[in-house]
Amino acid sequence: MTKPFRVAVGIRLGLPICVPHQCQCGELVDVYGNGIHSFVCKRASGRTARHYALNELVASAFVSLDIPVTKELNGLSRSDGKRPDGLSLIPWQEGKPLCWDVTVIFPLVNSYLQSATASAGAVAELAATRKVAKYSALEDRYIFQPIAVESLGPMNCGTASS
Repeated sequence: MTKPFRVAVGIRLGLPICVPHQCQCGELVDVYGNGIHSFVCKRASGRTARHYALNELVASAFVSLDIPVTKELNGLSRSDGKRPDGLSLIPWQEGKPLCWDVTVIFPLVNSYLQSATASAGAVAELAATRKVAKYSALEDRYIFQPIAVESLGPMNCGTASS
């Protein structure tokens, strides 16, 4: 059984998933992984790995279609230095290149539970809406596409239909 599958089953069934340890952030993690700590901790390696893997998948999809892209472009940033994850190097629509930003969100965090129980993918939609607002300053020069995926599977509608 692969590690991600084992962890997913363990979380779903409430089974022990790890050895008790202290996270890099300082929080003590119990055998149940404190439920969701590794999904939300900004210092957890799995969190970064999920984001990186999804961004690589998106970039690879473009490349497989012979559409040149670049990731983490330095010149494409907001006033606070935040930048989208990728950019097409050719015009996409209306003479504007397409840029995207990937997010993987965990819907079982207490602040998302109400949205998560409303409908599948509701938390991904919320994350996508936040991404659009975050990069709204770029919309006059670029077509922006948020790519929001819940760690339990669903993705936002814009991602699913793109």
